[in-house]
Amino acid sequence: MEATNPTARALLSLELLQESPGTTAERLGERLGVSSRAARRYVGILREAGIPVESVRGPYGGYRVGRGLRLPPLTFSASEALGLVMAVLDGHHDAGDTTDPVGSALAKIIRALPEDVAAQAEAVRRATSPAPDRAAVRPDPATAAALVRASSEHHRVRLSYASESGREWTVQVDPWAVVVRHGRWYLLCLARPAEQDAGVRTYRVDRIRELEVLADPFTPPTGIDPVALLEEHLASGWEHSTEVVVDAPADEVAHHLAGGLGRLEQVDATTSRLVGSTSDPWWYAQQLVRLRAPYRVVGGPELQAAARELGARLWSAGATEDEVDRAMP
Repeated sequence: MEATNPTARALLSLELLQESPGTTAERLGERLGVSSRAARRYVGILREAGIPVESVRGPYGGYRVGRGLRLPPLTFSASEALGLVMAVLDGHHDAGDTTDPVGSALAKIIRALPEDVAAQAEAVRRATSPAPDRAAVRPDPATAAALVRASSEHHRVRLSYASESGREWTVQVDPWAVVVRHGRWYLLCLARPAEQDAGVRTYRVDRIRELEVLADPFTPPTGIDPVALLEEHLASGWEHSTEVVVDAPADEVAHHLAGGLGRLEQVDATTSRLVGSTSDPWWYAQQLVRLRAPYRVVGGPELQAAARELGARLWSAGATEDEVDRAMP
């Protein structure tokens, strides 16, 4: 340990106890490079500062930090502090905007850092300008926090939702997990059997208008992969059905299309089928343009109409004036 003064070692003791509850005085002394008697003295310094350090006797005992009324001081290494700043910037937040909750929290952390560490973190914060991610949509923090808590505590919720097409409805669900995917926050859940929209569903958290956490408990499925399950069900339960036949094997189609458009199945050696649903046929038609192989929209009149309109625009954009004149009635 680099720190040598009592205050620094006391703070390092706090960090070690937070990382490894049940650490004995002997083990703590080894980590600090001091005797067990000195380690007990540093624990005493923490207690004098009002930090609730508890001691448990017995072969499995040791020191642990109890639940206090005040947040204990945090200590960061230079690499941890820089990593935190970089994570904020990588999320396309404006780290310099102190009126934003993220920018304000980051500024408080930087002010609490040692001067040499804070200088490096501040330099990165001021000199870096993240490009805005126009596809990213950040939900209300209170809504996201309530969903995460309901998911971890296994409490059912009732939510009011507005789809991209403008349709609104209220549904009661079992919140299985909150997943962040490509800058968007999703709720992976099970809509209750009594609901019209029953089944495994994925809702964008930013489109949840009202949320009520209910007292009713639920039992989540065991062994699920929330990210994989989210990808599988992103295109289920929306207003407009979709079905597309592609003249290419399924693995080739999956390589060119983003996940979440539906269930992709192999028809034969050279053909695959994509089946799903969407609340925005125009957006869905735009995604299909990324395919390198020929395809046909065989299901979903709204998607067929959007594909025809998009195709006409693309053809017009690349056509010569003579071709446009000949095509006009």
